[in-house]
Amino acid sequence: MLLGLLIASCFTFCFSHQNQEFALTNPEKSTTKETERKETTAEEELDPEVLEVFHPSPEWQALRPGQAVPVGSHVRLNLQTGVREVKLQNEDKFQNTLKGTKKGKRLDINTNTYTSQDLKSALAKFKEGAEMESSKEDKARQAEVKRLFRPIEELKRDFAELNVVIETDMQIMVRLINKFNSSSSSLEEKIAALFDLEYYVHQMDNAQDLLSFGGLQVVINGLNSTEPLVKEYAAFVLGAAFSSNPKVQVEAIEGGALQKLLVILATEQPLTAKKKVLFALCSLLRHFPYAQQQFLKLGGLQVLRSLVQEKGTEVLAVRVVTLLYDLVTEKMFAEEEAKLTQETSPEKLQQYRQVHLLPSLREQGWCEITAHLLALPEHDAREKVLQTLGALLATCWDHYHQDPKLSRTLASLQAEYQVLAAQELQDGEDEGYFWELLGSINSLLQELR
Repeated sequence: MLLGLLIASCFTFCFSHQNQEFALTNPEKSTTKETERKETTAEEELDPEVLEVFHPSPEWQALRPGQAVPVGSHVRLNLQTGVREVKLQNEDKFQNTLKGTKKGKRLDINTNTYTSQDLKSALAKFKEGAEMESSKEDKARQAEVKRLFRPIEELKRDFAELNVVIETDMQIMVRLINKFNSSSSSLEEKIAALFDLEYYVHQMDNAQDLLSFGGLQVVINGLNSTEPLVKEYAAFVLGAAFSSNPKVQVEAIEGGALQKLLVILATEQPLTAKKKVLFALCSLLRHFPYAQQQFLKLGGLQVLRSLVQEKGTEVLAVRVVTLLYDLVTEKMFAEEEAKLTQETSPEKLQQYRQVHLLPSLREQGWCEITAHLLALPEHDAREKVLQTLGALLATCWDHYHQDPKLSRTLASLQAEYQVLAAQELQDGEDEGYFWELLGSINSLLQELR
């Protein structure tokens, strides 16, 4: 009986102990509820006005309850441990924010409200700071300019100490004219003076200043020199000074420049000298109808015809043809402009109407001369001759129509440029240079049928 009681008590003790272990084998629900209860209680006890600042680092750190996270920090919940962790997103971006906070300092997170006065004050400080920054930049820029450049007064003083004189363009031109006009100057010095002078008179104001002290007339008189080089470079200077400068053109006509230029072209001179003289003549005649009238009266067309017919002057012939084309089209444009503006008697148009260029060209055989120049081998020369033929077509139609040599030349050029234009098309050039020349030839052939 005693043995039975002992066995029953042992069985009861083991059964009760086994039930306790069974109750403790699944602690997740009770542990989770306990954790939630503690976190809820901690969050309810936290006062948002007095949170302890947490100082994150580039590495993940556990966040304790009651700590405030700075703005911009990266927060995550570790699913394995159930702990919230924090680290910096960008250390450089929030470095200034972290420097401004100290450990243990409370963070006021209720900073999203501002008064209008606060905004005005902040804006005023912003503008004031911008102005100060701009003022600093201006001062820095001025200091840099002063460092790189020196004042003109200081430079003049230094040049004066070095016996160097700063000259204006006017003073330089006066010195060059004096050097050229001096009887003590050598030929090389005269040529060098003219060469340097040509550089300055390209500017319209400088060319007009040349008139003010008589320099232009000195250069015009240089065309009478017995030295071909002096004539050449004097014409070079005059051509630069005449170009698109009506005031200088008028003074040149009154100073006898046109007659002197024609004399040089009509006499035996080196080809280089005649090139420069023809350049000066073209600059004097273009856009100056009065000079064109005087040119015709002085027999200028006869001089140019003789020049073109000389042997070895093909380069001059192309320039002469180009000049004639420019003079003919100038008058045509003046007539068209008068029609568009409905002005019956503008002064410029009246001057052009007194230039009887086309009848003079026909009378002096320029229809035949231009037609024969089409046989020149260079494409550029042919282009200019074709342009002139087109400009003279109405005046010289009967001569062109009855000239069998012109017809053969045009037919030969048509065949040549058809091949070249086709090659352009194969190379991907639509309406290229040779195509345009072919079009001019076809147009002339069509008009002469």
